[in-house]
Amino acid sequence: MRTLNLGILAHVDAGKTSLTERLLQAAGVIEEVGSVDAGSTRTDSLDLERRRGITIKSAVVSFALGGTTVNLIDTPGHPDFIAEVERVLNLLDGAVLVVSAVEGVQAQTRVLYRALRRLGVPTLVFVNKIDRAGARADSLLADLVAKLDPAMVAVDAVDGLGTAAAESKPRVRDTAFAEGLLEALLDEHLLESYLASTGGTAEASGMSHVAHDAALHSAFEARVALAEAHPVHFGSAITGAGIEGLIDGIRRFLTGSEGDPQGPLSGTVFKIERGPAGDRIAYARLFSGTVAVRDRVPVGDREAKVTALSVFEDGVDRPHPRVEAGRIAKLWGLGEVRIGDAIGRPPKLRTEHFLRPALETVVVPAREGDRPALHTALTQLAEQDPLIGLRHDETRRELSVSLYGEVQKEVIGATLAEEHGLEVDFRESTVICVERVTGTGAAVEFIAKAPNPFLATVGLRVEPSPGHGIDFRLGVELGSMPFAFFKAVEETVHDQLREGLRGWQVEGVTVTMTHSGYWARQSSAHGGFDKNMSSTAGDFRALVPLVLMEALRQAGTVVCEPLHRFRIELPAADLGGVLAALTKLRAVPEPPQIRGGRATIEGTIPAEAVHGLGQRLPGLTSGEGVLESVFERHEPVSGAVPSRPRTDANPLDRDAYLLAVVRRVSGR
Repeated sequence: MRTLNLGILAHVDAGKTSLTERLLQAAGVIEEVGSVDAGSTRTDSLDLERRRGITIKSAVVSFALGGTTVNLIDTPGHPDFIAEVERVLNLLDGAVLVVSAVEGVQAQTRVLYRALRRLGVPTLVFVNKIDRAGARADSLLADLVAKLDPAMVAVDAVDGLGTAAAESKPRVRDTAFAEGLLEALLDEHLLESYLASTGGTAEASGMSHVAHDAALHSAFEARVALAEAHPVHFGSAITGAGIEGLIDGIRRFLTGSEGDPQGPLSGTVFKIERGPAGDRIAYARLFSGTVAVRDRVPVGDREAKVTALSVFEDGVDRPHPRVEAGRIAKLWGLGEVRIGDAIGRPPKLRTEHFLRPALETVVVPAREGDRPALHTALTQLAEQDPLIGLRHDETRRELSVSLYGEVQKEVIGATLAEEHGLEVDFRESTVICVERVTGTGAAVEFIAKAPNPFLATVGLRVEPSPGHGIDFRLGVELGSMPFAFFKAVEETVHDQLREGLRGWQVEGVTVTMTHSGYWARQSSAHGGFDKNMSSTAGDFRALVPLVLMEALRQAGTVVCEPLHRFRIELPAADLGGVLAALTKLRAVPEPPQIRGGRATIEGTIPAEAVHGLGQRLPGLTSGEGVLESVFERHEPVSGAVPSRPRTDANPLDRDAYLLAVVRRVSGR
């Protein structure tokens, strides 16, 4: 059976979850549509989600649409939970991007659409809330074209816009509709055919026009499948208007996929839950092959036995003996499985990564005796969301987590209280900077040559590279020493670059191993293994930090802070006060746009100032200002350069580092 893994994405409060409920009802999975406000929706299953009325964790429900099984994935809309969205994007065969007919294109709408377009995910747009006062149709379509993509085509017409009786129906396929399709497709051959079809005798024109109309719509469907054009549907998830049209659009434009159940096993884990007994439950999409209960399967770099599995169907997940390619399943028994692990052969996934969180905060237990339990609980939360980035400073006995925003902090606090019985406080959030390499540096230490106390030779060169990652390369032959030693070097390089010269993550760097050497395994006079004469992976793990940090010191780094792109809508009369406040917050505003009595300001602002701006804006605009912001880029810090204490032994202080290594090895 064909499977369509369909994502529902939107800016917060655009109506994603309500739309999911309406689609489930239309498919016959549920009898009554749940309410976000009442906390009765199928996908917002967490108590915290129901109380707050927002989606925090991605949820999967399934229903049949003709001969296709649709796995519907409801994703969070709040930017604080963008990591959940990121993990879903690689799974999708298609997407519905929900836009409010009242609020229109918002900051998160633009972020999500750009990601979908770069990944080539076929996307339909559903303009929700046409029954709300202030709803727009034509002008909103113009905004979609101007702010997202010229290839947006309205396939619905709206009657009674902005009233409770608002209805949506398919547009008449007239000349205006055909010309709109042509404008979106930008196809010269179709344009020539269309012009030819409208000329000549009436009889010939009618016949050729019919043929051209079929070709035009066929071309449009093909472009949608390639994510190069996007149908725009209108409706209301609350009243049900336009839902049948959207379902027809999903059936027509999003064809889904057919995996090969007989092919090599290949899947990916995108979500982790904890069961009542504390066991890990992995959510995975299978791209190829089949998994059955009691199968032993490769998971990441190890093997595990599947003890149970369930498959999503008819709105719930049901126990099943096997899962085949194309489906999404919950798997038990995979041990220390992590988000992002491959099941079987690693699939070729689309590569779209939202940047790391820009804030961090120290989590302090209300009772000192709860510190070990807090560490355990935060470790489990980091399993479910790796971008939480748990950071343990043993010297200061502090636990820090990374954040996208203040709402996420509230959710973490509530989760710790409700699920783990831990009351915590949070220190004020601080900005997470990064370090970028500015030059080239190299260092090497040779085996059996002072001051190197380790049985290893390591040489490393550090230099800038484009992008945000760490590129590790070999400048020596792979056969020059055991593979395990090379692996130890690479893993230690990645681990050490989490804290650069000033304690921040180093990004955009290429590290090349220029020298290698080891002593082969040797025995003592009694025939036993002699560590004093033989290199181990531990020698390389201990030496790499010294060599790497020296190379990094020679190369030099610059500390960069995160900048957000902001957009403020406000009364035009309040422009002066808001612009003055933006200047004090180191923001760089662009010239304001004024329409009637309303104004819009866009620009960039340091991430650390966003929260303060949000707090001040209501007072500056009599409560009428609306702020949107989203991360845009990192820029070198101006003024005093911030640093962050290291959480481990500092290899830049050689004596203290060596003493710490000796203590760690000896267990003292």
